[in-house]
Amino acid sequence: MATEDTTPTTAAATTPAKPTTPASASRVDRSSTTTSRVTTDDTAAGRTTIADGVVAKVAGIAAREVQGVYALGGGGARAFGAIRDAINATDLGQGVKVEVGETQAAADITIVVEYPAPIQQVASQVRTAVASAITRLVGLEVVEVNVDVNDVHIPGDDSDDQTESRVA
Repeated sequence: MATEDTTPTTAAATTPAKPTTPASASRVDRSSTTTSRVTTDDTAAGRTTIADGVVAKVAGIAAREVQGVYALGGGGARAFGAIRDAINATDLGQGVKVEVGETQAAADITIVVEYPAPIQQVASQVRTAVASAITRLVGLEVVEVNVDVNDVHIPGDDSDDQTESRVA
């Protein structure tokens, strides 16, 4: 009668298992085993890498095109933006943060809404425009677009020439 040998015979069976690390807090797929986000040409060698700043700029341009969006960014970012605009160095990615993975992207947009535009409607249109632009121009799947409404711009707040003088 033969006895079974219960000792492991492969290296995999004798190697201790690596501890699994919890998934990172990333919102996008960063796995290197997924399909490429860029359509490849079988006749050409090489790969295309798209910088996060490019994705942020595409998102910023798309958000600015939505009717009812007065500006992008918080108060400090808008103040620096005004200085950059004065020297012709406009930052089209101002107020935009993106997270880019292999096949996916997520964006956080901070906007100022023009009064009396309906805020929820403007935010929804920004979300749609940004997701569409990133998908169409960059070729990434957009997993989320968070819109932070930082302020409401009231027409006339910026112009002092319409203010009546208090003295005669």
